[in-house]
Amino acid sequence: MNKIDATRLFSPAIDAGVDAAPGLLIGGSSASRTSPNAVLAIVCVGICLANLDLFIVNVGLPSIARDFSGASLQDMSWILNGYAIIYAALLVFFGRLAERHRRDQSFLLGVALFTAASAACSAADSVEALVAFRLVQAAGAALMTPTSLGLLLAVFPPDRRGSAVRTWTAIGGLAAALGPVVGGLLVTLNWRLIFLVNVPIGLVALLIGWRKLPQIPGHGAPRPSLWAAALVTGGIGALTFGIVKVNDWGWASPGIGASFAASAVLLGLFTSHCLRSSNPFVDPSLFRNPQFTGAVLVMAPYSAAFGAMLLSIALWEQTAWGWSALKTGLAIAPGPLLVPITSLLVAGRLIHRFGATPVVTAGIFFFAAGLMSWAILIGLEPNAALVVIGMVPTGIGVGLAFPTLMGVGASALPPSAFATGSGVINMIRQAALAVGVAIFVAIIGLPTSPAARLASFHRGWWIMAAITALGLVPTFLLIRRPVR
Repeated sequence: MNKIDATRLFSPAIDAGVDAAPGLLIGGSSASRTSPNAVLAIVCVGICLANLDLFIVNVGLPSIARDFSGASLQDMSWILNGYAIIYAALLVFFGRLAERHRRDQSFLLGVALFTAASAACSAADSVEALVAFRLVQAAGAALMTPTSLGLLLAVFPPDRRGSAVRTWTAIGGLAAALGPVVGGLLVTLNWRLIFLVNVPIGLVALLIGWRKLPQIPGHGAPRPSLWAAALVTGGIGALTFGIVKVNDWGWASPGIGASFAASAVLLGLFTSHCLRSSNPFVDPSLFRNPQFTGAVLVMAPYSAAFGAMLLSIALWEQTAWGWSALKTGLAIAPGPLLVPITSLLVAGRLIHRFGATPVVTAGIFFFAAGLMSWAILIGLEPNAALVVIGMVPTGIGVGLAFPTLMGVGASALPPSAFATGSGVINMIRQAALAVGVAIFVAIIGLPTSPAARLASFHRGWWIMAAITALGLVPTFLLIRRPVR
C-alpha cells in the first residue's frame, strides 16, 4: 500500500509546481528584498484574524442579543451562518480568481476588506446591519486565506514549504485558542470591541505588507464562474433558512417547503454546472478518488457538529447559568488550546505509526465523547468542571481528525490539484458549519422553562454526537490506505 509523506498532512495546499522564490522584489523596489520568514509573519495575520473572529463572535453572541432588544436566536444565528455561507461559497471562487492577479495585492485587498468590514460591524445599529457587514467580512477572509498560502508557497523552497504551512496552521490554531478568552474580556467591556480589535491589527498588516511583501505575479488561470458561486450560495442559504425557520413556521408550512425546494433546485443547478461545464467551479474528477471523497464525507458531519458545539456551549453558559462572557471564554478555552497541541505533537506520530483511518476514528470518538458528556452531566446548577470535561475531548478530537482529513484529502490528489482540493474541502467544511448551527437552533426551539431548555440542549448534544458518528462510515469504506 502507498505511503504518503507526513508533512503533507499539515500542508494540504502545497503545490509542487510552484517554484521557490526567496528574495523576490518587494513593493516595487529593486533594492528591497525580504526573507521567507518575514512573509510568513505577515500572512499569519490573515489566518489569525479569521480564526480569532470565529471564536470571539460565538462568545459575544448573547451580549449582542441583549443590546439589540427583541432579536431572536434565529435572527442572531445569521451572524454566524451568513459569515460561514459566504466564506464557503467565495473561498474557491476568490482562490481561483486570485491566481490571475498578483498574490500580494490580492492578500492585501482581503485584509483591507476584512478590516473595513470589522469597523462597520462595530458600528452596526441593528442585527440586519451586523449580518450584512459580516458578509463583507467573510468575503475578505475568503480572499485572505488562499492568497496567504499562495504567498508562502512562492517564497519558501520546496523542502521548507511543509514546515511553513504547519507554522501557519499552528499560529491560526493558537489564535483560535485565544479567541474565547480575548472575546470574553472584550465583551465584558463592550461587545463592539470584538470587531473593533481587528482594525488596528489589520491596519498594521496593511502597512507592513504593502512595504514588505514580494510581488508574486499571477498566471493565466481560467476565470471562475460567478453564476456557479451564486448558485451554491443561494442553495446553502435557502437550506439553512428553512432549517432555522422550522420552529416558527412548522414543517408543513408553504414557506418551509419553498425554502427546501429552492435549495434543491439551486444546488441541483450547481451540480449540473460542475458536471457539464468545461471550466467547472468544483472539478468532479476530484471525487473519483475514494480517499478525497471519504475525507469530504467525514468532514461534512464533523464540521456540522463542530459548529453546533461552539454555539451551544457558549449559549448555555451565558443564558442558562448566567455566566459572564469572560467566565464563558475561560471555560471554553481548553478545547481550542488542545487543537494545535494535538495536531502538531500527537497526530503526525500516530498517523506515521497506525495510518490515517485509526486516527480519524479516534478523533470522531473523542469529539462525540465530549458532546455526550455534556448531554449526560450538565444540569441546571452551574459547574465549570463539567464544561471543561467536555471541552478537553472535543479539542483532542478536532486536533486528531481535522488535520488528518485535510491531509488525506489533499495527499490523495496529484500535486497540481492540492490547492484546488483543499479549497473544496474547506468550502464544504464552512457550509457544514452553517448547517450545523441551523440544526441546533431548530432543536433548541423556544423553551418555556429552565427544565425544557435543559432537555432541548441535551437532545441537541445527543443528536450532534450521532451526526459526528456518521463520519465513521466513509472513514472505514473510503479512507483505506494508511498515510504517514
